[in-house]
Amino acid sequence: QVQLMESGGGLVQAGGSLRLSCAASGRIITVDDMGWYRQAPGKERELVAMSSVGSRVDYADSVNGRFTLSRDNAKNSVYLQMNSLKPEDTAVYYCHAEVRQPYVSGLTKHWGQGTQVTVSS
Repeated sequence: QVQLMESGGGLVQAGGSLRLSCAASGRIITVDDMGWYRQAPGKERELVAMSSVGSRVDYADSVNGRFTLSRDNAKNSVYLQMNSLKPEDTAVYYCHAEVRQPYVSGLTKHWGQGTQVTVSS
């Protein structure tokens, strides 16, 4: 099986910064796309930032220029540096990864348990 272990998150004032980390472990050959989604109360889950296996990173328009996604392939990990945080960034943030596993055809999709980010005004 594959596990995604998230860390970081918490409570911060508007304008502050937080850093989220996510590490994939388990029966993994390679990790393909890996990144973060978020879900605010009463809203659908939305993409925040995603790193492709070719090192391309896509950002939601709402976070572009404030958030930076980095990746350590040797550790099967991604890091989301969140700066200039706004109250509207408040949400549960979920790590997501697409993984190639032994004896499994294609990619399998996995989610972390979620970490709360709260930005106070």
